[in-house]
Amino acid sequence: MARVRRLTLLFAAAAVAACYSALNFVGFRKIHRRGLTKQMAATPAVEGFSVRDFYGDKLQHDDATKEYLMQQTMVRVRNPKASLDFYCKVLGFELIMHRDFPQWGFSVYFVAQPGTVNPAKLAELREKGPDSEDLTWNLCMTTSGCIELTWNHGSEGEADKIYNTGNADPTGTTNGEKVKGGFGHLGITVPDVYEACQRFKDMGCEFHKSPNSGGMKGLAFVKDPDGYLIEILPQGEMITKPVDCNGVALEGGEGYKDNSK
Repeated sequence: MARVRRLTLLFAAAAVAACYSALNFVGFRKIHRRGLTKQMAATPAVEGFSVRDFYGDKLQHDDATKEYLMQQTMVRVRNPKASLDFYCKVLGFELIMHRDFPQWGFSVYFVAQPGTVNPAKLAELREKGPDSEDLTWNLCMTTSGCIELTWNHGSEGEADKIYNTGNADPTGTTNGEKVKGGFGHLGITVPDVYEACQRFKDMGCEFHKSPNSGGMKGLAFVKDPDGYLIEILPQGEMITKPVDCNGVALEGGEGYKDNSK
């Protein structure tokens, strides 16, 4: 009986080792099926928490929030031209409103993906230009998913990056040590991650992770001019290709890394 138990344990250990080897090979590769993400790893339990409680009818929304809109995420930028060049020309956003506040020493620029903007209002903006404050304000405040780029006047003269990106970044710290930040990244989806990344490379973008590097295959991270990470994800199935824009083979790259540390 003891011999059978030892054999069982040996087989179990071998199975775990095989799973671990396979897990390293696929690099926690995400497989999307019907909107659910399956991963070859166990999620730790949090007391009193079930993610299913936040789906559909199980979550009772307050009627007061039914017209609320997730309108913006704000990041500070050093140079407005460099940032608008990146977000508008590289990522395809469109500037829909800007405001200057010289009395307080800053300006703000709201960019949005054209597909999220009311077509009639966007056409009106393109025709009339940005000088109508009512038009740009109403358009901006009713457009979801904007990025607000905030430029503090004078920062454009700084020689190097001045804002902490939240990802193991020493920028702005008093002792020069990296901090474990809370902010992680912005993200866009594209029809083909590998083709998009080739275009980004051709346009001179800096990569934090190309599609085949790292543990998670088929997604990428590029940096904006201030070093903020932009995640590039597919609009459909998470596919992979043998070699990416940086020449990294599918079997290459290191394992998953927590960028906050």
